[in-house]
Amino acid sequence: MSIGTRPALARIARTIPRVAVAAVAALALTACGGGAGKTDAKPSDKAAAKSAAFPVTVEHKYGSTTIESEPKKVVTLGLSDQDAVLALGVKPVGAVDWFKEQPYGKWPWTKELWGSTPPQIVGERDEYNMEKIAALKPDLIIAQYSGMKKEQYDTLSKIAKVVAQPKGAEDYQASWQVMTRQIGKALGKNAETEKLISGIDARFKAVRDKHPEWKGKTVAVGEPFGGKYSAFSPKDPKVVFLSEMGFTTSKAYRDALGKENIVELSSERLDVMEADRTVWLGTPESEKAVKADPLYKKLKVHQEKRDVFLPYNDPDIGAALSFNTVLSIPYAIDEVVAKLEAVK
Repeated sequence: MSIGTRPALARIARTIPRVAVAAVAALALTACGGGAGKTDAKPSDKAAAKSAAFPVTVEHKYGSTTIESEPKKVVTLGLSDQDAVLALGVKPVGAVDWFKEQPYGKWPWTKELWGSTPPQIVGERDEYNMEKIAALKPDLIIAQYSGMKKEQYDTLSKIAKVVAQPKGAEDYQASWQVMTRQIGKALGKNAETEKLISGIDARFKAVRDKHPEWKGKTVAVGEPFGGKYSAFSPKDPKVVFLSEMGFTTSKAYRDALGKENIVELSSERLDVMEADRTVWLGTPESEKAVKADPLYKKLKVHQEKRDVFLPYNDPDIGAALSFNTVLSIPYAIDEVVAKLEAVK
């Protein structure tokens, strides 16, 4: 779900395909250097390697944070930060709610990794429950894909070490690579992090190689809600995801968004969404509403059937694209590529 909009998402019980679960588990094991065949490193050697990784200093929006030793209890306050932490072999003890869904036991890319030890919910989006966070006694708090304010950072810093959102980028606009590296550095897992990133980069390259015709094609990404529309910044992870497949954005689209992460559009401004491919995230109901909009029907992208609708649920394509993490990206690539290939 996009920042700032809250479509009602029904809780739907369903069985996650075993293939997807196995793939996620394998990815996490590979990233962490695990696997049944690796017995060369002794426990003492591993402990020494972990110890040697610290202290580390991580720079961020509000300064820098030095972490003296390996974190044992981690709380994540970024909307999707828990994914990278999980992928690096650490289960957060606390996390925030984003989709009005618990951030565990639902998504096919993390269900297996959470297992039977879910985190404590310590807030919703950028509203944190300081008492719950303090009660968990964390030694590290991570907030990458977040809009954490300075006063929140100052309060949280009295509880534990805090690694706030990356500096040099607007909130929610840092790349998944940057956020993953920030998290990996804070956890003392730089090598494992680079393996994860390299694996994802290879997946995107494979898509670009298979579809050279997508290079330079324009894309617009939005979400319909309540008779209006949201358009996402070219720097938003959802748009960046598509740019890594070769797509770009038009000057008109970039000008309309400016430095904002998200801009609301009325039907009269739907011209902003004209592109070679227009991608909408939502529900079957919102898709019907968009297609019924008289002004939307006038767009060439719709008339020529070059628009793509991605559901948040069943399958969880929109959610995976919104998370845009080292765990959700492989799932999203498989699903989104298939949708784009269907557009001629």
